[in-house]
Amino acid sequence: MKILLVGGHGTIGKKVAAALKGRHELIIAGRNSGDVRVDIGSEASIAEMLRQVGKIDACICTAGTGFYGPFATMTGEDMRPGLEGKLMGQINLVLRGKEYLNEGGSFTLTSGIASEMPARNGSCVAMINGAINSWVLGAAQELKRDKRINAVSPGLVEDSYERYGAFFPGYDLVPMGKVVNAYILSVEGAITGKILKVWN
Repeated sequence: MKILLVGGHGTIGKKVAAALKGRHELIIAGRNSGDVRVDIGSEASIAEMLRQVGKIDACICTAGTGFYGPFATMTGEDMRPGLEGKLMGQINLVLRGKEYLNEGGSFTLTSGIASEMPARNGSCVAMINGAINSWVLGAAQELKRDKRINAVSPGLVEDSYERYGAFFPGYDLVPMGKVVNAYILSVEGAITGKILKVWN
């Protein structure tokens, strides 16, 4: 398969890339590195990336984050980068990308455990992840010609503990191999409209 992986040099993305590259044609897209550049916060940038890449059999997105900060002082501007990036960026990958996706192809988006178990100061991320999950459930009903869509919802992965562990006290660490397997299931399997929760 020809697979477009957006965010392929990130913590999760690089492990997904390593698992897939041996048996698929893998194209890595990133803001500052990869085979092709993309700013997922820009619909025009997404459109240009897809034009360069052409037809694909699968699109995976592991890029994007959201605002963590005190609810008492949080503003709409604080939330905007995550809304435009992780949320609308992934949505626009599907809206723009569905015309480039071959019949039988799939989209795999990334949400996270915060959709149901938000951390302290994480209401923005909780909202973004929940919205991604709802989008996947709705879009799965609308995609035509045997095209599929799923979301992987990781917990606190082992490789992210040093960076994010302080935000998630008491959360079980998730083995990276289990998270990677969820992406493989979404891409190489036959499921659609699923939220693949990998929380422990």
